[in-house]
Amino acid sequence: MSETALHTCQGSAIEPRLEELAHLRITVFRDFPYLYDGSFEYEANYLRRYAECPESLFVLAEDGDALVGAATGMPLAEDVEEFRTPFEQAGFDIGSVFYYGESVLLPSYRGRGIGKAFLAERERHAAKRGFSTVAFCAVERPDDHPLKPEGYVPLHGFWRSQGYERHPELATTFRWKDIGEPEETDKPMVFWLKSLG
Repeated sequence: MSETALHTCQGSAIEPRLEELAHLRITVFRDFPYLYDGSFEYEANYLRRYAECPESLFVLAEDGDALVGAATGMPLAEDVEEFRTPFEQAGFDIGSVFYYGESVLLPSYRGRGIGKAFLAERERHAAKRGFSTVAFCAVERPDDHPLKPEGYVPLHGFWRSQGYERHPELATTFRWKDIGEPEETDKPMVFWLKSLG
């Protein structure tokens, strides 16, 4: 079994890996539940926001020179309206929240503790910078979705085991194009939170 190394970087230090990271996101998010029919142009623009934020964090999983996984995060106050608004409406101090953009990992590298390490690195980064809460949101598909694979198990149990709680009162929608669909549609997303206090 090959050895996987984790490295972290912030802001513009990710520039040399942006193209590789964009391709990784497109590959991993094609799978259920995201079913994302991604474009490289969209990915480049999406990731540019993280690269331009000095307080962002990238946790990279590498097998030799190959990027096999990545996790991102940035202060919620620096992120887009779709993610900020539910917290603002619920009365949160958004300046106290560090938001996780995503965790993507190629299937053959799962089950090795890399997902836990992704969470731990971002928690450490957030705590060191004085954030009191870490958060992410996840798409929620109906149980009878026609593209749901046989035996699919959502990651809810894993997230709970790491101290995260689902907050259905904090919800949003985000638009993307599903595989096989003609255009982008709104997807329901629910936030998960963990207090660092």
